[in-house]
Amino acid sequence: MSSRTQLHALAPVAVLVLLAAAAPLLAGAQPASPDPAADACANPSADGACHNVPKALRLKLIAIPTILVSSVIGVCLPLFSRYVPALRPDRNLFVIVKAFASGVILATGYMHVLPDSFNNLTSPCLPKKPWGDFSFTAFVAMLAALFTLMVDSLMLTFYNRKRSGNTSGRRAGAAVADHESPAHGHWHGHGDIVAAESAAVAKPEDDDEASKVQLRRNRVVVQVLEMGIIVHSVVIGLGMGASQSVCTIRPLVAAMCFHQLFEGMGLGGCILQAEYGARMKAGLVFFFSTTTPFGIALGLALTKVYRENSPTALVVVGLLNAASAGLLHYMALVELLAADFMGPRLQGSVRLQLLSFAAVLLGAGGMSIMAKWA
Repeated sequence: MSSRTQLHALAPVAVLVLLAAAAPLLAGAQPASPDPAADACANPSADGACHNVPKALRLKLIAIPTILVSSVIGVCLPLFSRYVPALRPDRNLFVIVKAFASGVILATGYMHVLPDSFNNLTSPCLPKKPWGDFSFTAFVAMLAALFTLMVDSLMLTFYNRKRSGNTSGRRAGAAVADHESPAHGHWHGHGDIVAAESAAVAKPEDDDEASKVQLRRNRVVVQVLEMGIIVHSVVIGLGMGASQSVCTIRPLVAAMCFHQLFEGMGLGGCILQAEYGARMKAGLVFFFSTTTPFGIALGLALTKVYRENSPTALVVVGLLNAASAGLLHYMALVELLAADFMGPRLQGSVRLQLLSFAAVLLGAGGMSIMAKWA
């Protein structure tokens, strides 16, 4: 893949990071309100013994490198698995580990991101109309899933047309050369032999084309999945960085380390199957690993400006979480789980199917338990 193509692939990811980072700037633009209830929402009262600015700052400074290292380890583990024979993509253990990671991504959307969006958009700090009269979270998540389907389909169509345009000329030239060859006149007397030879040549070509189509699909999956994960990572990092409650931050640090570790394993497995070059892999690893620490640092820098309970912050963060949840739901169910479980490999082995189902339940269950703290 050329450097220009790699930059184009990473461009949407960078745009999403900037959009998510702009949320606190919008949130800070709140006019002063004489209503005491509104002031309480915009400036939440101290949490008693839990409100400790120096300790909270220490925990945040510890969280940035800790979460960064956990993210790097999680996303890089599958990339180095090709050096471990048992974890290569053609082995059953890789399928089971990928199923576990897919369950983690599925639970991230359902148990972490979606409830946060419901809490934000149904907050008493928002006016009842329109936010209390309509389920904006479910609506935006549905639209995001449909939009992801559209983007997935269009990107795959674009890649296929681009590839087919490059190969159609070579195939037409080869066909003309065969037709004009001296041996062409003798083919009519040896139809069976020619048909067998043509089938033998066509089969590897068809297999090669099918593998190329699957590779393009894997690359689309990686790019779309990374977009959804990045939005969620920036938002949750921003909330941690802006919080001054030690009771909230302390369990959140440990939970986020495990969260990023397992979520990184799921993304890393997809990156491995996409067979990107070293530069593209490094870019994807960098964006995934740094977005949550970046969100924490941004929250620290904007502590006095960003108000997590202000109406604008609740709306912006709630809508971003809803969109991220819809994207993650689609990617986990359609592109990861359904694609594997309906594929020939798992369909050919009931034992591997059951083990993969158990791995999905284990990953989703573990991530659901972590939702208590993160």
